Amino acid sequence: MKDFKSILFATDFSESSDHAFEYAFTVANRFDARLLVLHVINELVDLRGFYVPHISIDKLEDEMAESAGKMMDKFIKSHSQGNERIEPIVVAGIPYDEILKKGEEESVDMIVLGTHGRTGLDHVLFGSTAEKVVRKSKIPVMTIRIQ
Repeated sequence: MKDFKSILFATDFSESSDHAFEYAFTVANRFDARLLVLHVINELVDLRGFYVPHISIDKLEDEMAESAGKMMDKFIKSHSQGNERIEPIVVAGIPYDEILKKGEEESVDMIVLGTHGRTGLDHVLFGSTAEKVVRKSKIPVMTIRIQ
């Protein structure tokens, strides 16, 4: 059987992520593996040069990063159950790209993420981060669909 030393779990803090975390956490505990919990702040479209009332883009990005950090802290506190091998990571970028990049940088043995299971027009309009990760990853990926 494969020995997992390091697992990357990607979260968007949704209900499907909470559900998928249980699987990542269980596998990490079973193999005494390091569990990286990654949240990607989706890049903003650069609106510099256009009128954006009340707030600058730089300030908005800073506030999003601060908010994401707080959400990550809350997520870790409520899900870690005292496991000290959990490492939170918050980065900005294109979610599927950052997930793949972090997986390779950290030489993880598996990537785990939840999926909403969108189909039809929703899938066409919103795409699927999970699908892009599965298609492009050189690392094994476990997707967990919420029921």
